[in-house]
Amino acid sequence: MSVVTGRARTRLRVAFVAYLAVVAVITMRPAPPDDETLGLARRFVDWLAAAGLPVTLPGMEAVANVVMFVPFGVLVGLLLRRPWWVVVLLGAGTSALIETVQRWLPTRYPTLQDVVMNTLGAAVGVLGLLLVSRRAGTGVRSRPVGGAGVRRRAGRGSVRARSTRRTRARPPT
Repeated sequence: MSVVTGRARTRLRVAFVAYLAVVAVITMRPAPPDDETLGLARRFVDWLAAAGLPVTLPGMEAVANVVMFVPFGVLVGLLLRRPWWVVVLLGAGTSALIETVQRWLPTRYPTLQDVVMNTLGAAVGVLGLLLVSRRAGTGVRSRPVGGAGVRRRAGRGSVRARSTRRTRARPPT
C-alpha cells in the first residue's frame, strides 16, 4: 500500500514509534483518581449539553477511542506494502493487545467497545489515506486481493487497471 521510500520512510518510522509511545502512556499508565481526569471532561460535556448538543461522557470516550487510532491507520498504511484490510486487522490486533494488558493493570478496565472503536479509528485513518492519495494521484493504493498480473497506474483524477499479462494470438480456425 505504500510508495514511501528513503528519508520520508525513516521519518514515518520515527513518527510511528513516537505515536505508539504516546498511546502506551495514555492506555497503560495508572489511571488517576476520577476527580482529576473526569472533572474537566464532565465540565466540557456539561457545557456542550447546555449548548443543546446531545453529548454524553461515554459517547465522548468512544469518539476519543476512534480518534486515537486514526493516526495508526495513516502511519501503518504508509509504512506497509499491504492491502487496506491488513492495516485494519493490525489496528484491531494492537487494540486487543492493549486491552489484554490492561486486564492486569489494577486501575484499568478493558472493554470490547474500546477494541471496536480503535479498529474503527484505524479504518478511518487508512480510508482517509486512500482517498487523499487517490485524489492527489500519488499512487498510494491498496493492492488487489487476487490481482496477480494487474498493475494500477495513478493518473489525473482516475485510476486505471491494465493487464501485464501477454495474450497469445489464437490460431485461425
